[in-house]
Amino acid sequence: MVGPYRELFSTPGVKGFVISGFVGRMPMSMLGLGIIVLIETLTGSYGMAGAVAATVSVSYAVAAPFSGRLVDKFGQARVIVPLTLVHGSALGALMLCAEFGAPRWTLFATALVTGTSAVSLGALVRARWAHVLAGSDRLHTAFSFESVADEMIFVAGPALATSLATMVNPYVGLIVVLVCTVVGTLAFSLQRGSEPPARRGEAHSGTPITIPGVALLSCVFLGMGAVFGSMDLITVAFAEERGVPAAGGLLLSAVAAGSLISGLWYGARRWKLSLRGRFVRALAAFAAGFAPVALVGDLRVMAVALFVAGLSISPTIITGYALIERLVPAHLLTEGMSWLSTAIGFGVALGAWAAGRLTDAFGASNAYGFSLLCALLAAAVGVAGSAWLRTTVAQQKP
Repeated sequence: MVGPYRELFSTPGVKGFVISGFVGRMPMSMLGLGIIVLIETLTGSYGMAGAVAATVSVSYAVAAPFSGRLVDKFGQARVIVPLTLVHGSALGALMLCAEFGAPRWTLFATALVTGTSAVSLGALVRARWAHVLAGSDRLHTAFSFESVADEMIFVAGPALATSLATMVNPYVGLIVVLVCTVVGTLAFSLQRGSEPPARRGEAHSGTPITIPGVALLSCVFLGMGAVFGSMDLITVAFAEERGVPAAGGLLLSAVAAGSLISGLWYGARRWKLSLRGRFVRALAAFAAGFAPVALVGDLRVMAVALFVAGLSISPTIITGYALIERLVPAHLLTEGMSWLSTAIGFGVALGAWAAGRLTDAFGASNAYGFSLLCALLAAAVGVAGSAWLRTTVAQQKP
């Protein structure tokens, strides 16, 4: 299993952008959770906490395709450096507003800027892989590795964020987020040898979202994002209801651990089944895997159920990004991948907002039904529209 992954790092320049990209996107599993814990600690309302976290997600989702298009046109470094500096400043301002009891609208204002200026580093890393491995069959393994890296982040991040916030100080988790974001992203921008070339001379009149397959994948990832956003908040509340608030991060890590293991296995295999076929099967497993979660009331049993549910996540995400690489013209690839980030961002915002209100009204155990409904809808949409994913590279590439 290790061999295919070892071969990836023989390519010059890979280690630098992989390591810095990992550090820079480590906060993606901690930012929303850190905000939820901080705001709930200050206000006592999961609804308020979910609303502030949702503001970050929505603003990020709206801005991601535009920043992706700028990256395609001007290059990664010229765009992400100023965005990262603004992002770090806005997150610091959000914490200061919370610390000094500023009016609640200031939390939403700083959250808006924080999300708008966030960099879709996962899309940028995958765009670099597509550039350095252009035409190679190792791209499947590279995308699988990145999904595994994401899951490593989601194994460690939630536990770290909740532990720091509940056992040290509610602000410490977000301080770690700020430092990792700024240091990792700026270091990533310095890796110029692997940076895809800017495409200033090519037409940018179209947008990838008008490609039917990309639109379908975005809808599916919207539903998946709602699952992730709702699960984060509900799981934190589930652990708190049972008197063990620090267990919330460990439960979320169980989901990521399942996804990490399946991602390693998936990326090491050589598949004969088409990408479309793999995507449809992964979606079906995704919906089925989350069904038991809505029925569990015990912490230990919930950890097992969440681990099993996580097994289907990496294969679904890996094939989704691989399909984008097949469907989108090379000069719009970063924007194309950013649409998936946008869809997940909107989904996370919807999930956090709805889950906050459902948890306040009905309790965490009952609110898990919303997560299951979103998983079922994502699978139904993906399976029903899967014919749009048959398009080949030759049909779409200029």
